[in-house]
Amino acid sequence: MRLRLLFSLILLAAAPAFAQDKPANLEPLPDTQPPPMPQGVDEDEAPEITITTRGEDRVEEYRIHGALYMIRVTPRVGAPYYLIDAKGNGVFSRFDPANRQLSVPMWVLRRW
Repeated sequence: MRLRLLFSLILLAAAPAFAQDKPANLEPLPDTQPPPMPQGVDEDEAPEITITTRGEDRVEEYRIHGALYMIRVTPRVGAPYYLIDAKGNGVFSRFDPANRQLSVPMWVLRRW
């Protein structure tokens, strides 16, 4: 009896998620502008681009003279974003041309 009641409550709670319809006027997100080339590199010099797929995400790695300086991630859902190595030390940070603020991911792993 309890199991049946619990199952019914779970189905009732999940019903609004199944009832939602997609709006008819959906449009694709505009493409983001890439960040500028690293300092000391000519604008005419074309980077080597390696395209891979990780799960449902498309990952483009940009290299100049064999050094990875930028990664563009295009998720299945959502806007593409860039990870850039601004100092050339292998530490990548997110670059968002629309929002120039540094976005550092911070999560609470454990509270004591």
